[in-house]
Amino acid sequence: MELRVTLRNGESLLVTFGIPVGLLIFFSLVDVLPTDAERPVDFLLPGVLALSVMSASMVALAIATGFERYWLVLKRLGATPLRRAELIGAKILAISLVQGLQIAVVLVVGVGLLGYRAEGGGRAPLWLAPVAIVLGTSAFAGLGLAMAGRLRAVATLALANAAYLMLLLISGIAFPLDRLPDWLAMLARALPAAPLAELLRAALGAPATPVPVNLLILLAWAVGAPALASSLFRWE
Repeated sequence: MELRVTLRNGESLLVTFGIPVGLLIFFSLVDVLPTDAERPVDFLLPGVLALSVMSASMVALAIATGFERYWLVLKRLGATPLRRAELIGAKILAISLVQGLQIAVVLVVGVGLLGYRAEGGGRAPLWLAPVAIVLGTSAFAGLGLAMAGRLRAVATLALANAAYLMLLLISGIAFPLDRLPDWLAMLARALPAAPLAELLRAALGAPATPVPVNLLILLAWAVGAPALASSLFRWE
């Protein structure tokens, strides 16, 4: 049911599919980003994959769930035997299925249409990419549900979009982390978006910061954020 509701939400699908693909195409064709890659798409694609995870797992999920609370849909679900952890698990699973299609679309556009080529020679195993995506999905879904389960719908809408924009700018998705001030780069590396983007770049062959450190940071968010969401979540 969660999957059916997600697929019927046009605004959610616009955020999930339209924004990452649009950014990938625009900044690949208009060479304005300060990257060291020979072609912008070679730097952008791993970051846009991370952005896709954020779009689906945090922004779209948070906004949809926040308005479900506002419309008292969750209050009615709360009167059933359904538990909070089960609802959160169902939402994360549904958004993961949509996200799989979203990532496929980004890869088709990036590799098939824009001619993406890995920057380096393969410094990390390719299986690291799906592991990073699973951990990133858990982390961002937990953050999105924590916002939606505690804040008012309008506040969730504003905070999710603000966090999305901030992470897009500071997490090495559109701009390399080494171009940021040191203190801002350190802050970004402690948040889940930068480790996710760096792990995806490493899996796709680009030089990146140490893999074990990024994995540990992302794993901590992947475990901690859903636990926080489960403890904060309110039906109304």
